[in-house]
Amino acid sequence: MALNIAILLSVLLASLVLLSPRFSKSMVWRATVTPLASIIGSGFLVLAPILVASYGRNAPLIMAGLCLGAYLFGSAIRFNIYLRNQPRPIQDVAVERLEIAASWALVFAFMISVGYYLNLFGAFGVSLTSFDSPINAKLLTSAIYLLILVVGWTHGFKALEKMEYAAVTLKLAIIVGLLVGLIWYFYSKATTGTLYFHEAKLSGWPAFTLAFGLIITVQGFETSRYLGHDYDAATRIRSMQLAQIVCAVIYMAYIGLFAYAFDRSEFQLTETAIIDMMGLVTPILPLLLVVAALAAQFSAAIADTSGSGGLVEELTRGRMTARYGYVLLVVIGLVMTWGADVFQIIAYASRAFAAYYTLQSAIAARRAFITPAGWTQKIGFSLLVVLGTMIVLFGNDVESSNAG
Repeated sequence: MALNIAILLSVLLASLVLLSPRFSKSMVWRATVTPLASIIGSGFLVLAPILVASYGRNAPLIMAGLCLGAYLFGSAIRFNIYLRNQPRPIQDVAVERLEIAASWALVFAFMISVGYYLNLFGAFGVSLTSFDSPINAKLLTSAIYLLILVVGWTHGFKALEKMEYAAVTLKLAIIVGLLVGLIWYFYSKATTGTLYFHEAKLSGWPAFTLAFGLIITVQGFETSRYLGHDYDAATRIRSMQLAQIVCAVIYMAYIGLFAYAFDRSEFQLTETAIIDMMGLVTPILPLLLVVAALAAQFSAAIADTSGSGGLVEELTRGRMTARYGYVLLVVIGLVMTWGADVFQIIAYASRAFAAYYTLQSAIAARRAFITPAGWTQKIGFSLLVVLGTMIVLFGNDVESSNAG
């Protein structure tokens, strides 16, 4: 009972703080909310069981690697934001072509990521009901896809997008409650000497390819790149850095607590495994997590659907309207929903975003070589192109990696 009260109070306190004028009216914080919401989204729900099942006690080390990789890719995008907003930006044909290619890569990354979000929405939506089954989860996902298509086709998403700040606040507040519960559970295990230090199931190349396939779980920082109509370049750069640092701290605390507090044999590796695990801490956490999951997945899906439709219309110069972009997204999403599982979609989405990050790194490298940038940036961005290409080519899903 005391733990439940502590969790609820922490959720309430976090909500009040985030809704206070100090935060809600802060330009930097509001600019940070969008990338923060994207990074701490679906990945937070599925990542811990995947890492512990595959990497055991090394899970925090892999998490640190994912956060570092994301921050480095973010540095390339921040470099591009800075140079694009100089009084006299350098005009270069190669950069312009790469920008177009990157935009198309982002369109398809958005389309795959919406499939990832909504399939998790379906799985979590039925998880605590008597209808909990893979088929019913896919039916719910399909219904939400059709709802999004109807809303997007007839009215657009402006009204739904206004829900973003409230949804993000709710999600972050519940994550605070989750961390409070995990700290208590970890402490109780530590004081009784019952922490777990599992051996890694994966090593060598399979361990790398699975990590490549998990880049989607720390994706989202790139959204700062596309907030130029609301915030200046300096604010967007700062917001991306702040979002990535906050997320890295939260993820490291989360994985560090989870990795050693739970016996690997206590859970099956499914997309909703986190619900069963949190039920061992206290019965209130699964319900809170489902609420956070539904809010996070729906708001993220709306944002990426709107973004992809808008980019399609912009890139085709109006020849293909946003409406038809939504249709394409829904068709691709339904095919993935019924033809792949969530873990496969995670790997597909990771590869799609890695393609975008690779192109952004190539743009940064090109700009570094035609401007008075230092050799550290020139070599660093070039290496990021190599890393991104490897992720695109070799990123794998958890089931294939463990089967291998």
